[in-house]
Amino acid sequence: MHAIAQPLNRRLAGTLAALAWAALVWPALAWPIQSWGQSPAAPTQDLGEAVSLDDLGSGRLLFAGSEPGMLHPAPTLDTDVAMAVTGLVARVRVTQTFANPTQGWQNGIYVFPLPEDSAVDRLRLTIGERVIEGEIQEKAKARAAYEAARDQGRSAALTEQLRPNLFRNSVANIGPGERVTVTIEYQQAVRYEAGRFSLRFPMTVGTRYIPGAPRVTGFDGKGWSLNTDQVPDASQITPPVTAPGQGHDNPVTLTADLDPGLPLAEVTSPYHPMVREDLDGHRVRIRLTGPVPADRDFELAWRPVPGQAPQAALFTQALDGETYGLLMLIPPELAFNPNRLPRELVFVIDTSGSMGGTSITQAKAALQFALTGLRPGDAFNLVEFNSVTRALYQAPVPATPENLAQAAAWAAGLRANGGTEMATALDLVLDGRTGSERLRQVVFLTDGAVGNEQGLFELIGRKLGDARLFTVGIGSAPNSHFMAEAAHLGRGTFTYIGAVDEVQGRMRDLLTKLEYPVLADLGLGLAGGGALDYAPRPLGDLYAQEPLVVSFRTPGSAAGETLEVTGRMNGQGWSTRVPLQGGGADKGLDVLWARQRIQGLNRSLSRGGDAAEVRTEVTRLGLKHRMVTDHTSLVALDPMQRRPPEAQVRDGQVPVKQPQGWDLAIPSPRPDLAGTLPQTATPAGLLIRLGAALLGLALGLALGLAGSARRAA
Repeated sequence: MHAIAQPLNRRLAGTLAALAWAALVWPALAWPIQSWGQSPAAPTQDLGEAVSLDDLGSGRLLFAGSEPGMLHPAPTLDTDVAMAVTGLVARVRVTQTFANPTQGWQNGIYVFPLPEDSAVDRLRLTIGERVIEGEIQEKAKARAAYEAARDQGRSAALTEQLRPNLFRNSVANIGPGERVTVTIEYQQAVRYEAGRFSLRFPMTVGTRYIPGAPRVTGFDGKGWSLNTDQVPDASQITPPVTAPGQGHDNPVTLTADLDPGLPLAEVTSPYHPMVREDLDGHRVRIRLTGPVPADRDFELAWRPVPGQAPQAALFTQALDGETYGLLMLIPPELAFNPNRLPRELVFVIDTSGSMGGTSITQAKAALQFALTGLRPGDAFNLVEFNSVTRALYQAPVPATPENLAQAAAWAAGLRANGGTEMATALDLVLDGRTGSERLRQVVFLTDGAVGNEQGLFELIGRKLGDARLFTVGIGSAPNSHFMAEAAHLGRGTFTYIGAVDEVQGRMRDLLTKLEYPVLADLGLGLAGGGALDYAPRPLGDLYAQEPLVVSFRTPGSAAGETLEVTGRMNGQGWSTRVPLQGGGADKGLDVLWARQRIQGLNRSLSRGGDAAEVRTEVTRLGLKHRMVTDHTSLVALDPMQRRPPEAQVRDGQVPVKQPQGWDLAIPSPRPDLAGTLPQTATPAGLLIRLGAALLGLALGLALGLAGSARRAA
């Protein structure tokens, strides 16, 4: 026993000493550290405003200065958004202005969200009067060209996709006191459901849970997380965060021009105040009442005058000898089937730390309302997950008044805390069963704040069986990529709830979908048998009040062709035909089709698709349609050298704002990152005292061990 205890105690002493060392040296991170992209031989310049460690509470992102303990501000960002909506298609221009508040040269980095189905196809860099257009290149080549320009003192901009809804803009060599503008443009299809058109613009990145063991083979990003075996790019998708009311708000101005092609009964912006201006015809202009902090998603919704809602809409584009199209079709009412199978509903609620604040309030209200939609003969269960997964019942139970009352009380006591171990919850509720006597439906309420999306998609693909997965995005900035893709793979739908007062309306629509039968096994082709390449592929199931929206491509002219849509309704065959004529003409439909096609290719990876083949085809589509993808990027390069060779340059990452309503501790940047400090750090004095105490304890334990060893000898 004595022989075992001594090495164990030595390890304990070593651990305490290491903690003490970390506590003592952490304040020293404010001292000069060579920053990435910085020339070690370059002389230090006056970098403008300097603050001490005691000013860290301001929430600004800071980097090390020339004097011990002094820090300097990173670039700031202003954003202007201009939307132009025609029918079912939106063209959006996002202008990001990086400002360098110092007297030195800076590189700016900003990680930002976009809609998960956006097709980014244009980049412009503006420096003073000069405008440099971006060009599309393979991702590695674009990154190499950007870094070469950066190191040569030339201005450059690089737009890269980190996730389908998460992008990064890098800007090289922003001069002292200078403002540099990066403009990107993207195409997006408008969403239509239950008589309501809508468009979302995400403004901030929620702090994501990063599971897995750290990989310390190297760092390729400046985020607060290390890369892990489950999220190999974690350091890229975890930008620094500032709390509400702290530092620069990354303000956003926004204007939207609507040309819906039909009279409108209402136009609303549920989460931001707006001003409406009616133009000629049915056109409407919307603008926010002023700059708003980038701390929650913007949504614009509009409803046609009753009786004017379309039953079908078609837009086509002729390009390079091919026809691209976008079709929206409203199937006939899916009649209630009195002989429907009894249902087995499992409600899964995310109670992790990122759901704190208003998000957990919304989720609990949604769960309570969903329980009211259960009928006699249904079975149900409730499951919560955070760092662990916990089910109310070992197996689904009948929806009796007694069980429903117990479930309501259980739901009322839920609290948000811990990590987001979503895989364990999915693994529990998706058991791969087929041939069940009950219709199995899983409703997943979460903000989707995870970084291991691909692993979760693969799990859903393996274990779905004959169940249907419905996702409900909760909070002011849900991870729309995860929500939409999980629902598509789960043959369900996704619903957003951004405010407590939306719970009943949005959940009522969802319960209608759960209650009514689906239009399943959808297929699409040309009635004459000609070639047709459509996306998404495969087509998902349809539910009540939900349209079929599909992008397609066909060789040559589509004049005289007829689309045939087939499927099953209530177990019976169903079909309809749509002539490809009389629709509107539009441009940019090729990039919408390509974006959908790429999403389908990436989905194939969840079903065991060949990664090399997918990479090759995604790269080809990205280069052909000038789109930013997983494997292609847009880069703009200034031919002029602007930064003097002797001048020092520092990297400064622009922080994102914590989503509105989140009650979450803000993660600190990694200590390995040169010159960055935590934005909500423990005060330096407290760290020093804590370090001294731990060091004293470690030394005392070490001396005690040494004395014991001498006595034993």
